[in-house]
Order: sequence, then structure tokens, then C-alpha cells
Amino acid sequence: MLENIEVLYHSSIRINKEKTIYIDPFKINRNYNDADIVFITHDHYDHYSEEDIDKVINENTIIIIPEELLTKLLRKGINKNAIITVEPNEKYVVQGIKFETIPAYNTNKTFHPKENGWVGYIITLDDIRYYIAGDTDITEENKKVKCDVAFVPVGGTYTMDFFNNFVNNFSGIIIVVFSFITLSIKPKIAIPIHYGSVVGTKQDATDFIKLLNPSIKGIILMKK
Repeated sequence: MLENIEVLYHSSIRINKEKTIYIDPFKINRNYNDADIVFITHDHYDHYSEEDIDKVINENTIIIIPEELLTKLLRKGINKNAIITVEPNEKYVVQGIKFETIPAYNTNKTFHPKENGWVGYIITLDDIRYYIAGDTDITEENKKVKCDVAFVPVGGTYTMDFFNNFVNNFSGIIIVVFSFITLSIKPKIAIPIHYGSVVGTKQDATDFIKLLNPSIKGIILMKK
């Protein structure tokens, strides 16, 4: 399921299967310029980075974005025919790749308002459903996600929330994300992201994996 999939940095993911796909390219360390499709979850600098988009796109790349980012990409000089705007709770097919949009927002803080229309994605490749959560709290929409592989934020602060204390020596954020994975969406594989840069540490990712139900395999893909 994870062959040719990398977490490059933070929440930046590269998938090189039937298509070469990037999600939220950020702090890319070289010029790949091999993307068939780029998915952007929302308009924050660590997810929408024009400098890093330039390192992965070529003249044939399709960029998939929430509606509110359209003006920025056009101003940057991206051809409108290379851009597809999406809304939450929809299904799409682009270049033969099926994907769904899941609302990504905060429920008790203001960093990611629901009304912005920001999203996570479920991308289907070889009949495997990959869920990239985006920056989100646990919501009624994402608790219903059905997937085989889940990429979920574990760094806290801007995403899935802390409890006010510590449980079994693990931070509250890890307990919350653990419960979301184990009790709600129940993927076969869970991969921690959104740590090691803006917020969170590798220890958060390690603690998250330690807590997973044995039926769910936790894997750290980020090498840094």
C-alpha cells in the first residue's frame, strides 16, 4: 500500500504510482517537476507554498485547490485550464484518478474556519483509499471517512485538539488523534504528519503509533 509513497516534510506527501501526485508541497529540497497532479488542502503557508509548487509542477500538471485559492494561482501565472477548484463533500475524477473532498476545519478555535471551504482528500489508487486529513479537528464529516490508509496531523495547536491533562504519560493531542483513528475511521495503516516543523515533534508521532490498536499499523514515513 505504501510503495512509492513518501512524506517529504511536515504535511508534504509524494505519491509515485499510476500518476505522480503531490499533496501540499512544502520545503521541497530539489526540483522534481514531475507532478501529474498537485492537491492543495488550504491557504496557509505550510500547505500552499508557491515556491514549492514551482519545484514540482511542469507544463502538463493539474493543480487541485479549494475555490478561494483560484485568484492567487491565476495571479501567479498558472493557466486557468491547469486549475481545478473543489468544494467540500464532493466526488471528482481527474486524469482517471478518483478522489473525494472531506471538510477540514476547526471546531473550537479559529485557525481553520469551516466557511473557508478547506478540505482533506480521499484519493483512490489501485482500489486503495488514501485519506489525507488536512488541517482539521475531529468533525462529524471526517468521523465517517472510510479508508485503507490515513495521513493524520499529530502536532496539535492548529489541528486535532489537546485534552487538558496527560494520560498514560502521552500528551492529550496524541490521545485524541488515537481515538479518532482507532474508534472512528479504523484504517489498515495510519501515518502521522504535520509535525517537526511548524508544530509538534517526532516524539508526538512515535507516541501516536505506540497507542494504536494492534489491528492498525502505524508507520512513520517522514525521514527527517
